[in-house]
Amino acid sequence: MSITSRRGPAAAPVTSRRRFLTTALQTTLVAGAGGATLTACADDGTTPSSVASSAGQTLAGTNPPPAPPVADGNQALQRLQEGNARFVADREENLDEGIARRVAVSKGQTPFATVLGCVDSRVPIELVFDQGLGDLVVVRSAGEALDHSVTGSLEFGVAELHTPLLMVLGHQRCGALTATMKAVDAGQRTAEAGEMDYLVDTLAPAVRQVAGKPGDRLTNAIHANVDLVLAKLRQSPVIGPLEKSGKLKLVGAYYELDTGKVIIS
Repeated sequence: MSITSRRGPAAAPVTSRRRFLTTALQTTLVAGAGGATLTACADDGTTPSSVASSAGQTLAGTNPPPAPPVADGNQALQRLQEGNARFVADREENLDEGIARRVAVSKGQTPFATVLGCVDSRVPIELVFDQGLGDLVVVRSAGEALDHSVTGSLEFGVAELHTPLLMVLGHQRCGALTATMKAVDAGQRTAEAGEMDYLVDTLAPAVRQVAGKPGDRLTNAIHANVDLVLAKLRQSPVIGPLEKSGKLKLVGAYYELDTGKVIIS
């Protein structure tokens, strides 16, 4: 099964990794089990062990060699940028995310980057950077808001899992910052019950910082928020010293919903 790039019909057909793996599984089931077995699987929701074994062998065989480890934060950032370029061009690789990879990472993990992003469903971090199982430590909160749990999770990624890169990823038309702008303009907190007022209090400094500045107010606030989050993370007794020693690279970035591009600050 092939798809045509979003760039237009003239582009060469490409196969995304998800379609590739799905097609590989379907081909294995047809070749190894036959139509009758497929019907039986559809009826009872199970897969015979022989078919599962055959599928596992086929999927494992499609996995590429593991990517070489990155030497530092610059190499880690380059790998993310290369993956995002593939995502934008709709030319995702057949990444190492099959059955063999799943089994391998169950024994241990060596991710190469930690990314703090928003909870927005339109910004799936691994897909945006075209990365697979065990590649990234991903922490998500609305508007990249920091609290003890979020900061501690990021510290775990860089200190315990030794990722040489920590990225804070804001994104276009962020709903959390839009809601915060409305609350700030109204001079009140949200009308909702629960902890959303905490988000408003946490994100409001970015909104106030860009008041009266030229350009799109929301976009300005999103960039300001990324900078403020990075500044707070540098105050961490774990993250700050790692950056100063050169063992960790901190970067801010902005994801365009319209294009799929990640722009490094």
